[in-house]
Amino acid sequence: MRYFVSADIGTQGTKTAIVDETGRIAGASFRPSRLIRGPGGSVEEDPEEMFRSVTEGIREALDAASVEPGRVAAIGLAGQMAGILGIDESWNAVTPYDSWLDTRCEKHMPEIKAWGEERFIRLTGSPVTYAHGPKKLWWKRERPDVYRRIAKFVVPSAYAAGRLAGLKADEAFIDYTHLHFSGFADVSGMRWSQELLEAFGMDGDKLPAIVRPWDVVGSLSGQYALETGLPEGVPIVAGCGDSAAAALGGGLVRPGRLLDIAGTASILAGCVDRYSPDAETKTLIFARSVLPGLWAPHAYISGGGECLSWYRKLVSADGGEPLSYEKLSELAEKIAPGSDGLLFVPHFGGRVCPNDTDLRGSWIGLNWSHGKAAMFRSIMESIACEYRIYLDTLERLSGGIPYSGVHAVGGGAKGSLFARIKADALGLPVTALKNADSALQAVAAIAGFGIGHYADLAATAESFIAYDRRYEPDLSLRGAYDRLTKKYRMAVEGMAALYGNLKKTTLDERKIAT
Repeated sequence: MRYFVSADIGTQGTKTAIVDETGRIAGASFRPSRLIRGPGGSVEEDPEEMFRSVTEGIREALDAASVEPGRVAAIGLAGQMAGILGIDESWNAVTPYDSWLDTRCEKHMPEIKAWGEERFIRLTGSPVTYAHGPKKLWWKRERPDVYRRIAKFVVPSAYAAGRLAGLKADEAFIDYTHLHFSGFADVSGMRWSQELLEAFGMDGDKLPAIVRPWDVVGSLSGQYALETGLPEGVPIVAGCGDSAAAALGGGLVRPGRLLDIAGTASILAGCVDRYSPDAETKTLIFARSVLPGLWAPHAYISGGGECLSWYRKLVSADGGEPLSYEKLSELAEKIAPGSDGLLFVPHFGGRVCPNDTDLRGSWIGLNWSHGKAAMFRSIMESIACEYRIYLDTLERLSGGIPYSGVHAVGGGAKGSLFARIKADALGLPVTALKNADSALQAVAAIAGFGIGHYADLAATAESFIAYDRRYEPDLSLRGAYDRLTKKYRMAVEGMAALYGNLKKTTLDERKIAT
């Protein structure tokens, strides 16, 4: 039996596992992350803490697995996708990790849109959002002294892999599943775009080489062999983004499949075999799949799942411990679809897909009869309505590919009510996967494929899937959810206009005061 180390550097923390060649997780660990929130929308992480979560996680997972270290055949990593950090020539971090939750780069987004957002989308596959492009411009223009020290911009999975392998900046890389967020890539051509680099004065030499997720980028150095408990020289593959890993592990291996990644962010992804970026509605992000020739168009609410967590913490039973998700769902079960006329807008930090930096969260239609049950259900229904909007857009762009069902992974996939609401809103069956850590299993498959242990990456990833409960849509509710989605869309658009006008009024008042 061969084993693979798989680490996923997520927003809430780093999950690490020792995965055997059948996809079984033999041992695992979790190291929580520390988000450093500051003024002006700043959200950062300490790169050293991020890296230590990987090395310490490997040792903990190895101990838990009781596997002989010499049986570990390769290491793979996944990580947060839309944030970046800068390294110097010796691979030392010279910036904190600029999180995907950090909104300071917002001031540079109008410039990109003014240059030509549709052209930007056709090149990169992504609407202008809080990702690498605006973030790189922020470092260049707001922190020029730091920017000059940056030899390369890298993503978390590449940073950790490079540290483990003892790489230098001239060996820096980014795997192609991150390119849609990079801000300066021709995603279809899989190369850096000279057009975009010249348009925004970005230094191309600060951008890493583009590689495939399974490419071997180095081997474990002696220093970190001692720290992790693994043998020196274990091959390390490039890995991929966490959403890309979740998509592969969740079964997006052929056109016509959908995946609900129900985590901190709420993501609905599809699988298609052609590049058709969403330049019209600017909703879908056209990302490369890990698998060659396939694409994983998706859209997300940056804090969809976090809204449920926020509300759970907000309400408590008799001033004591927060109510459990199960108890809140039990209460919400008694409320009919539509939440007694209550609508919720889940975009607490602005809408990402399509991008609207001014929009914020809200309840609309509150009256004295509404309580915890309606409020909790309205949050779930808002996410389901967003998914319905995403699916409508995806069906239009994918050339008539029929979608037969949704696989669901992540913490939110555990709730039966939430899954049924999504099934009813989408009109499709939702199947929860038992693989709570499907991304970890997918990364293990990528690592094994990279060293030649597996001959077929798609078949291997699919063989690792274990299916749980299937939730059929109640077709009698289709009309109700059609109407609810229409009302939800109107509410979001109305709130967006309101916040836009409030911002304009505030700016006008400041001009008058000045």
